[in-house]
Amino acid sequence: MSRRIGAAEIAARKGAAFPVVTAYDAPFARCAEEAGIDVILVGDSLGMVVLGYDSTAPVELNDMIRHCGAAVRGTQRAHVIADLPFGTYEASDELAVASATELVKRGRASSVKLEGGVNAAARIRAIVRSGIPVCAHIGVLPQTASLGSGFRLKRERERLVRDADAVAEAGAFAVVLEMVEDTLAAEITQRSPIPTIGIGAGPSCDGQVLVLHDLLGLYPDAPPFAKRYANLGEAATGALRAYADDVRAHAFPPARVKIAHDGNGYRP
Repeated sequence: MSRRIGAAEIAARKGAAFPVVTAYDAPFARCAEEAGIDVILVGDSLGMVVLGYDSTAPVELNDMIRHCGAAVRGTQRAHVIADLPFGTYEASDELAVASATELVKRGRASSVKLEGGVNAAARIRAIVRSGIPVCAHIGVLPQTASLGSGFRLKRERERLVRDADAVAEAGAFAVVLEMVEDTLAAEITQRSPIPTIGIGAGPSCDGQVLVLHDLLGLYPDAPPFAKRYANLGEAATGALRAYADDVRAHAFPPARVKIAHDGNGYRP
């Protein structure tokens, strides 16, 4: 069995550009790894992207465990980061450590990610002390933005700089910068001792992360910072339409295909 990439190896990529992508299941995680992407984020964005919720708030720890496990089973060496969902770490250090432990033990996560800066430093420190690597997340915080304040650009320089310093000092091995203004993201990247991973935060971050479904064009709408590298949504709809047309026209399955049953299962 191949050894998985560790958090220390990602931390050592400070100053080097590296790709990160979300994946919520085994097939897409496998595709990412085969494409040379060795850091995969199982984000709680799965609530909106896969589960049909209108925010990340309803996502539960068991959802993350299930989808993280799928991504891990689909890969060999990739470092799989799993989000701690809303309500699973904020109340106490003990809750944070227990939730992170479940993600690692049952979901086989390589590390966990949580949102927050100065206010989350104690939780990061507690989880790291328990032996579990932590990726931090500052800037726009989807878990709390969904509760009423909405998504908005965060330009409060001093606060974000303090947040970045706090998560690094607490022991995070990397930090996601979400929708942080480009020049501020560049400043944080330059001063931070740990890699920054940008999403809508300009080109100066060490790493970049995109939601896989956005870059593959599986949804008609995507954030303005997400480049579409394919249009799989349109291709999938076309294929399904062709299948439906064939069934209605009695063109599928073709008459020449015969299937026999040998008592142990179906075979051609």
